[in-house]
Amino acid sequence: MRHFGVPFREHGLLLDTPEFEREIGRWSPGRTVPALHDEDGVVAWDSLAICEYVNDHYLDGRGWPRDPRARAHARSAAGEMHSGFVALRKQLPMNLRRRPDAYRWNADADRNIARIQALWRELREAHGAGGPFLCGEFGIVDAMFAPVMVRFDGYGVETDDNARAWCDALRALPAFVEWRDAALAETVRLPATDDIR
Repeated sequence: MRHFGVPFREHGLLLDTPEFEREIGRWSPGRTVPALHDEDGVVAWDSLAICEYVNDHYLDGRGWPRDPRARAHARSAAGEMHSGFVALRKQLPMNLRRRPDAYRWNADADRNIARIQALWRELREAHGAGGPFLCGEFGIVDAMFAPVMVRFDGYGVETDDNARAWCDALRALPAFVEWRDAALAETVRLPATDDIR
């Protein structure tokens, strides 16, 4: 939304706290984050549903590639990200402050890492000629994989040239820089993710 200039206000809740447990129900029927409340009364509490709603109502479809083949490929990759890569999520939790150290993950996470990089290569080779992102121009599929780039950076995951180029483009995106800087300015620490060694 920030990249496309769609205005919004954020309401933050710290995960795994009594405040979260008290407050989340009024924001999200599924008690999950993120959740979007639109001014017309629509509530969406799933990241992919939020992306689709914003794409339909604010972006005139610009969140996905215009070409039907590219759009199907991008949606499939975003869906795979949305519902998969459990080992990566569990073993390499997202933490923008993290820097690589001696911590290592197991073969299940390695398989997730290999599959993600293969997906990125497939998207770039098939649809990336129009720019530096997965389908050329920045879109929903890039946003869905942004947390993976943060994980790769924070844990020192080795990447191929294609993945490095995409990550570099994402890191330079003004909306990502703003997101990263806001996260780094936060003072709260979460031992479950901050103390992984």
